[in-house]
Amino acid sequence: MTVIFRFIEPATPLRPRAVLCVVIALVFLWLTASSAVADAPKQIPVALATLPPEDPQLLGAATAATDATTDANRNAVKPLSMLGRVVAPHTTELLYWTPDVSFDGAAISRGVVVANGARPGPTMCLTAVVHGDEHNGLEIVRRVLYQIDPAQLNGVVVGVPIVNLDGFRRGMRYLPDRRDLNRYFPGRKQGSAASRLAYSLFDQVLRTCDYLVDIHTGSFHRTNLPQLRGDLTNLDVLELSRRFGSTTILHNRGAVGTLRRAATDAGIPAITLETGEPMRIQDREVRQGVTAIQTAMTALKMYPRTTLSSKTASVYFESRWVRVNEGGVLISGVQLGDVVEQGARLGTVTDPVTNKATAVTAPYAGRVLGMALNQVVLPGYAAFHIGIPSTMAEAEAADELNISLKAPTDKSGPIDGSLADEVRDRDLIEHETSE
Repeated sequence: MTVIFRFIEPATPLRPRAVLCVVIALVFLWLTASSAVADAPKQIPVALATLPPEDPQLLGAATAATDATTDANRNAVKPLSMLGRVVAPHTTELLYWTPDVSFDGAAISRGVVVANGARPGPTMCLTAVVHGDEHNGLEIVRRVLYQIDPAQLNGVVVGVPIVNLDGFRRGMRYLPDRRDLNRYFPGRKQGSAASRLAYSLFDQVLRTCDYLVDIHTGSFHRTNLPQLRGDLTNLDVLELSRRFGSTTILHNRGAVGTLRRAATDAGIPAITLETGEPMRIQDREVRQGVTAIQTAMTALKMYPRTTLSSKTASVYFESRWVRVNEGGVLISGVQLGDVVEQGARLGTVTDPVTNKATAVTAPYAGRVLGMALNQVVLPGYAAFHIGIPSTMAEAEAADELNISLKAPTDKSGPIDGSLADEVRDRDLIEHETSE
């Protein structure tokens, strides 16, 4: 009260009766204000005020919402650990795989693009340029990965655009020591340089995959119709191959040491996507490859897409190469995808000196899945790859009749040595395939 008097102290002293009146008035005002505060209703938070405890429906809705939040937290995508890095959900990150293999004294890192989705789902891995001169695949991987919106992705997509970096830099199919990397998977930690490189990729990147798509092109001046190759006797591989829309499917178990064969043997459904020719980036073939992979992602419920192809894929359980019998200039008379009858002319080989032309004819009916580019050829050159209509039973019977060329193996994979190298060389010559 002393403070109050100080604030209202007049310039001249007040009389005692006036002072008493002021004190009584101030006490009355204080008592009135205290009573008003005591009688004021308590404030209820808006969230509680809108949910009366006696309303069972509202209580049930609140409980359901809490349970849904708990389930969402339980099913939330966790950060992905790979190659020493952590990729957060609904993000795309560039990682680096550094195999402990080098031909010039320093380990060289390879880029690995990882898209980690916003919801749980399978992991699809894409690899390209296992052969250094096959370039369409690196562009397919780039377009697929960087067109993904991780916020709409269920699962993970891992892309290795350039596996064989040493061969790629030199414009060579093989590694600098002339070994075919795609004959050494899954590799060995203490094997040859090719085997160690294969082991590093398989162990550090690919073992986390639920599906694998290994992208290739034709080899040695050949081109391929966009097609999938896989072991259709494996039901998981068969089911995976059906997800790529109308892309042609060819049954092929794969040579020992190929990436897809090693992945399939390890329990990872794997297919090879073949499209186009080496040493080029072909926009049409790239677009077809991108569409095929995006179609598979949609069919696997990994990524939304507006439309899916209603066309069915042509499936071939058997295929054969047609070889030329004369040397000279090969000029093809058919195109990729053409259906040919037995005896049809596929092309001609003309001797550049004598001008003698020899027709190359189809010994069986089928569809042109691959073919040599126009070029100078030697006798015996595999010029046309024909898919032959047949049944699975017929294909299995043909597989049993074929001589199996397998490298000796142990529990860790193919054994390196002169015998293994000889078998791989024979295997490459006999199969005439880009894988």
